[in-house]
Amino acid sequence: MAQTVFITGGTGYMGRALIPELLGRKHEVIALVREQSVSKLPTNCRAVIGNPLDGKSFGALVPSGSTFVQLVGVPHPSPAKAKQFREIDLVSVRESVTAASKAGVAHFIYLSVAQPAPMMRDYLAVRAEGEAMIRAAGLRATFLRPWYVLGPGHRWPYALIPFYWICERLPPTREGARRLGLVTLKQMVYALVHAVEHPPEQEVKIVEVPEIRRG
Repeated sequence: MAQTVFITGGTGYMGRALIPELLGRKHEVIALVREQSVSKLPTNCRAVIGNPLDGKSFGALVPSGSTFVQLVGVPHPSPAKAKQFREIDLVSVRESVTAASKAGVAHFIYLSVAQPAPMMRDYLAVRAEGEAMIRAAGLRATFLRPWYVLGPGHRWPYALIPFYWICERLPPTREGARRLGLVTLKQMVYALVHAVEHPPEQEVKIVEVPEIRRG
């Protein structure tokens, strides 16, 4: 069934690929954008001009019963961006959860990250706090937990594929290699579309790397 989907981060790396796919499948898509980014959206995508770090700027425009997709995040995460993770990623999910709760959304989809992992502690901590906020709000939710998404401008980890191939076949490293495996942008978009079209029956559904890769 066609759904109304409210997206934050719709002009980012993931959002630019996801929105056309949702529109092509006859979903109504509403994207939260800053005024200078409206032109980046497809013409048949409805724009809501606001600030993802201030729920008051968009909360009243989140449709009741809609699916809320939270994609806001600092691009190209690295350990040097710990401060930005807390000032952007964490604040945006807090504002989105508050707005979604007040609006009475039917389903909240959160782009999280694979956990646990041996690096990027600040990034992981912020995403875990985001998940905890969603749980505390009592929202029916899907958490997607990729590790690294290969695509335009995100290709350097292709060099690691042989290493992953070996690790996935050795019993001591198999579980970690699968949990922290690489996924493609196409696989992520498919996983997000599937999450939109298949809300969880339970309160929270977690989609890990192996499920994302299986499509």
